[in-house]
Formats: sequence, C-alpha cells, structure tokens
Amino acid sequence: MSSERLIYLPLGGAGEIGMNAYVYGYGKPGKERLIVVDLGVAFPDMDGSPGVDLILPDIAWLKERRDQIEAVFITHAHEDHIGAVAHTYDMLRAPIYARRFTANIAHRKMSEHGHPEDAVSVVGAYPEQIKAGPFSISFLPISHSIPESSAMVIDTPAGRVIHSGDFKIDTTPGVGEAYDADLWAEVCKDGVKALVCDSTNVFSPAPGRSEATVGPEIEKLVSSAEGMVVATTFASNVARVKTLAVAGDKAGRSIVLLGRAMKRMVEAALETGVMKDFPNVISPEEARAVPRENLMLLVTGSQGERRAASAQLARGKYQGIEMREGDMFLFSSKTIPGNERGVIRIINQFSEKGVDVVDDSSGLYHVSGHANRPDLEVLHDVVKPQVLIPMHGEHRHLREHAKLADAKGIKGVLAVNGMMIDLSGNEPKVAEYIETGRTYLDGSVQIGALDGVVRDRIRMALNGHVTVTVIMDTDDEPLGDPWVDMMGLPETGRSHAPLVDVLEEDLRQWLGRSKAATLRDDTKLHDGLKRVVRQSAQDEIGKKPEVTIVVSRLS
Repeated sequence: MSSERLIYLPLGGAGEIGMNAYVYGYGKPGKERLIVVDLGVAFPDMDGSPGVDLILPDIAWLKERRDQIEAVFITHAHEDHIGAVAHTYDMLRAPIYARRFTANIAHRKMSEHGHPEDAVSVVGAYPEQIKAGPFSISFLPISHSIPESSAMVIDTPAGRVIHSGDFKIDTTPGVGEAYDADLWAEVCKDGVKALVCDSTNVFSPAPGRSEATVGPEIEKLVSSAEGMVVATTFASNVARVKTLAVAGDKAGRSIVLLGRAMKRMVEAALETGVMKDFPNVISPEEARAVPRENLMLLVTGSQGERRAASAQLARGKYQGIEMREGDMFLFSSKTIPGNERGVIRIINQFSEKGVDVVDDSSGLYHVSGHANRPDLEVLHDVVKPQVLIPMHGEHRHLREHAKLADAKGIKGVLAVNGMMIDLSGNEPKVAEYIETGRTYLDGSVQIGALDGVVRDRIRMALNGHVTVTVIMDTDDEPLGDPWVDMMGLPETGRSHAPLVDVLEEDLRQWLGRSKAATLRDDTKLHDGLKRVVRQSAQDEIGKKPEVTIVVSRLS
C-alpha cells in the first residue's frame, strides 16, 4: 500500500457562498505537494463586519507551507473566486494560472497592488495541460454567468479529480462557451475518482433556463418603455450586459455604461475576444444632449451597493444624469440573500421619484448562472464519479447535495471548511481538521478575525463609547475632578440631568471614597472607574457603553 495520499481541503466556500479557496495535495502525510484552486473574497455587511472593505479566507495553513505549493489555478473571474489573488500573493508567491479572460482581470488586480503581472500565466482550454509537481491540470470549459468559466481536470497518481467550479448546463449562453456534453463524456470516460461540485441551486427543482431565453423578454420590455431606461446586472455577466445593450440598440436608444466594473468587464471581454461585438457606447457627457426617451443606461449596483451607480442615481445625480418620473429601472439580476435591505432601499428611493422599477419576480429578465437540481444530476450522470464532494454552498446545500449523490448510488462526502479529506484508496475519510476562519481587509491593512478590531467596532456601535480622563498628583490624589467624553450615547437619561454630569459626579464620589492602595494601583483604578461608568450608564440609559480610561500621573 502506498504511503502517499491524495487530499482535498476547503479553506473557504464549503459551508458558505463566497470566499472560495480549495487545496489539493499529493504526497506523504504532512509533506504533500499542494495546488490551490481559487482564492476569492466575500463582501462585508454593517451588521457583522462594520467598516470592513473585504473578507478573505484565512490562509495561515497555506502560508506555513508555501514551499510546498506548486501553483494557484483560478476557475473564473468572479470576485468570490479571484478577488483575493492579489491580496495573498506576497504570502504565497506561487505561480498563478488562468484562461485568457480571467487572466486579463487578474493582471489588472496584480498591477493595482504593485505585483508583477507575469505572475499570472494564460492557459488554453482542455486538452492543454499544466504540470505542477505530481499534478497535471487542465481547464475544461463549462457554461456560467461569466466568460471562460472552467472546471479543473486534476490528474494525480491516485486518480482523476474534477473540480466543477461554478457552472450551469447551457447550450446557448450568448457570450462564452456552451456546455459540451460530448467533450465532458470524453474527459470522464476512463473513470473519475471524485467530483467536487457546485451546490448553490441544489434546492431548485426545475431545470435551469438558458441565457438565450431572457433576450426576447428584455427586448419587449425596453421597446415598450417611454422614458429613459436604466438597467443593472452583475457587471461580470457579460452576456447579460450585451443582451441589455442590444435590446436598447434595437429600440433606437444610445447606450451608456456607468460604473467602473461595468466598463472594465466589457473592455476585458472585447480585448480577449470572448465577445466579438458590442453596440456603440456614448459617454455620460454625450448622453446629456440625447433626449431621455432615446437613452439606455447600463449601471453597476444590482446588489444595492451604496457607492455603485444604481444607489447614486437613486439618491440623486450620477455623472450629471438623474432619473425622473416616467423613467424605468430594471433589475436584470437576482438579489443575493443578505443584500435585500440595500436593494429595497434603492427601489423605494426610485419610487419616490416616480420611477417605475421592474425586478425579476416574474422570472422573465434573469436566469441563474448555477446548475439547478436536475442539471446537477446531468453532470453526475456524465462524470460518474466514485465520490461526490459538494462545495460552493451553505451547510444545508452541501448536505442536500450529498444526499442527492447517495440516492444516485454515488458516495457523497460532506466536507466543510477546514475538514481535510483523504481520497486515497476506495473509501474517503477525514484525515484531520484544520483551523480556518476569515481575514478582514480594513482599509489597506489585513486583520485577523480574532484580533478584536471588528468585535470592538460592533460593541461601540451597539453600546456607544465613553472616555474618562483622570489626573493624579505626586501624592497619588486626584488633581481636580475627572472628566468624561461621550460618543454614540443620548445626552440625558432617567434623571433628566446631562448624562456627562451624572457620570462625572459618580466618578468624583467614587474617587473620594477610594483607599490609597486603589489610587496607587493603575489596574485597580482603571477597573473601578470603568465599573462606575458602566453601572451609572446602565441606571440612566439602560446601556453599558464601551469605556476607555486615561490616567495621567504627575511625576
């Protein structure tokens, strides 16, 4: 029996949607040569991560083994798969491989962070292979909501693994490659040890719809509009952006792209040849001279992002353009769970302006980029793996997908972030558990989830903050009275006196009662002052604020 093993280890994306990062290894336990598939980000919210710019997977385990990493492979250019590449490059320093469109996006990210663009190499589609230690890897085309998405065909001494990436079964995707059943059958005909598979839409019972089905419906909607038409979708969904632009063009409208991401994705698609043509586009400055009924704007912000073009139009003007009564705004997108509040806010702001908002509740103007349950089964039947490992989903998605596999006679293995699976032999098993988590990009600095920064920010947001300043003289006696500064707290409480005055008086009395030993000991002094503030605030306003104590001693 071989002393070497084949391992699979998700560090992000298994038990959550977003922040994808998957590790494969082959070799002697602890000395495996490693490859990484995807390095993505998740996006923060004000409830759980206030002030944070991005959430990245915790790659401490990888960083400790950077000399074992052969390469990083990126399946496609969605932020939850590519967004952390530049942020983690200094820590890993491994070569990065991607197909042309994905590499174009990665090159820009690397350049923006001062990293060499040539760290990202362009790879062709299957059957082209990249050798990486004991692995041979190919990019196998699969349809999705962004061009040149690919599954990874990972050949190892222990057998072939297919990592599906994000996918749907679409034979008419508009932009990008169609699902090729014959090609997939050819790749899988000699047997597949494991299929590591997208689970996002496992609960959707109907077969997925093709991107081609939304074009006629959007054209009908746009042609019927009387005022200016504004539409938003995921900027990376180049096929949808083109569908919207074509609909506007056919209706005799000039097309305007608003939002940096929208422009960047269209440019990348044209530069790399994945999109051959696109209707003529005019600038926002030129648009001001065009009658409103002859304009169609394609804008960023389908998820309610506050700084995106959609939100800025909802609040007022954006680049000199504003929406008015009789205009129409189309959400050609699905609202990702968790983003509902921001989207509803925008809808209401447009409603107040008299703008007609059309969303996807009818199912006419958007199709998912992920495989529904019947489409997952199509892939299962083509690949015929010995083992199926669900990924890209919350725990409920992974569990349901594993049950679906078991019902089809395929061994389903539920592996969440940090669970290392040994795929050697005929029976997969948990090899070990790795501590995983998340890292926050806070401004220009990466901070750990356990550093306490975000936790303190949440506490201050919930409870307010009080700073107490005390000056002690050379005899360890208070010099004057303590004073208080407050943030995020009401000015008065139950006693109807200013809260600052109440806190300062209670602190003064406590200092007057305190023994010399307490006044000499900074730890006891800090603890006592903090306890007084929190108790007094609780009595006055029903909250215990965060407290900072500043003690200055005269020497």
